[in-house]
Amino acid sequence: MLYGRSVSTEALGLVADVQTTPFWLDDARRPEPSQPLQGDATADLVIVGGGFTGLWAALHAIERNPRRDVLLIEGDRIANEATGRNGGFVSASITHGLANGHGRWPNEMPELLRLGNANLDAIEAFIMREGIDCDFVRDGDLTVATQGYQVKMLQDHVELATKYGERATWLDREEMQARVRSPAYLGGVWSKGSTAVVNPARLAWGLADVARRKGVRIAEGTRLIDMQRDGSGMRVRTKTATIHARRVLLATGAGPSPVRTLKHYIAPVYDYVLVTEPLTPQQHADIGWNDFSGVDDAGNQFHYYRRTSDGRILWGGFDAVYHRGNGFGPQHDVDRESFGRLAQHFFATFPQLRDVNFTHGWGGAIDTCSRFAAFWGRGYSGRVSYVAGYTGLGVGTSRFGAEVALDLLDGIDSPATRLSMVRTKPLPFPPEPARSIGIDLMRRALAQADEREGHRNLWLRAMDRLGLGFDS
Repeated sequence: MLYGRSVSTEALGLVADVQTTPFWLDDARRPEPSQPLQGDATADLVIVGGGFTGLWAALHAIERNPRRDVLLIEGDRIANEATGRNGGFVSASITHGLANGHGRWPNEMPELLRLGNANLDAIEAFIMREGIDCDFVRDGDLTVATQGYQVKMLQDHVELATKYGERATWLDREEMQARVRSPAYLGGVWSKGSTAVVNPARLAWGLADVARRKGVRIAEGTRLIDMQRDGSGMRVRTKTATIHARRVLLATGAGPSPVRTLKHYIAPVYDYVLVTEPLTPQQHADIGWNDFSGVDDAGNQFHYYRRTSDGRILWGGFDAVYHRGNGFGPQHDVDRESFGRLAQHFFATFPQLRDVNFTHGWGGAIDTCSRFAAFWGRGYSGRVSYVAGYTGLGVGTSRFGAEVALDLLDGIDSPATRLSMVRTKPLPFPPEPARSIGIDLMRRALAQADEREGHRNLWLRAMDRLGLGFDS
């Protein structure tokens, strides 16, 4: 099998000295953090979380009502968590892919596709209009087959995409090699315009700058401790401040949430990434890849990879690590074994790049839910709204997610709020220890399916019928 789980001593040596600060955050242009909030404060709207969801929510809120007093609080620094730790893929899909959406909301898929494409168009237009320098390029996405059974699976995907009017083209082995050269590729699907790549940290910093210019207050180093009802509004307490707010929007992702029921729906899953040194002109010529299409492979345990603006390759995925008890924190951000496994898989895919070194390796938490797509909710008698569960496609979907969460908070009836996707929640994960046991069984079964030509065993088929899944 091309992508195994064992890791050689040689591979571990290749990643022993990588810089564990995310490549995107290892940037001389990273802004200094704003000051923590101090004392008593008031706001019409408090947004908790300075990632993409929180930043887009702040922009939506101030654009809807420029007189609204919007305060965004971030426990650490802007883009320090998932927003600055992902691969920088901006997908049009708001359903974690066409197949997942078709399987769960077939009657709504035309509208979900329309909303997703409009969302990506709006992200692109906003970046261009505001002049955000974040290396945004919309060259589409390549999904590649590296095992025989995946060829038919991807050809079926093209048929489904065509049915919905999406632009997806099957590439045979020769055509695929003309796009990106790898002996691992048996064919692939090119989805034109459906995905962009971006420097996610610079996008977040740019969004924060625009939000400040429009009047949003941003306080970093201001971590939420708790919140409670306060008359007709909410009292939000941090270590250094107490905020009296009319409404609160939670954008905390995989992190702990003051809405206790969220822990039943979210499993923080750790995903890992490597970045190479810049390729030489000859190394680049050896693999082709002359545009900025993102690439992912079609396995259950899949890789995602892309070029950066300075000639590197970012290579991530495969492992999806859950730590018992919804384990979350910086102690999980480095996993040398996962780094070594990624290095082996990189060279199995691109043996012609055997002399390339890795400079950065890091991890981060993904807010996985059992349906793989975002869900929404309200609490505290409508004073609080939230969105979570993006399951790895939050760079693009976060803008849509934030807008819908604000609709719910403002009591707006919109085409999005009428969707079954918005009005329902995923099935919850079971409590511990059943959660850890179930997730471990799921991971093993998915790995076995990859080893057995995609055959899904009884456990996976049962979970499919229940609508339960595990992914990153």
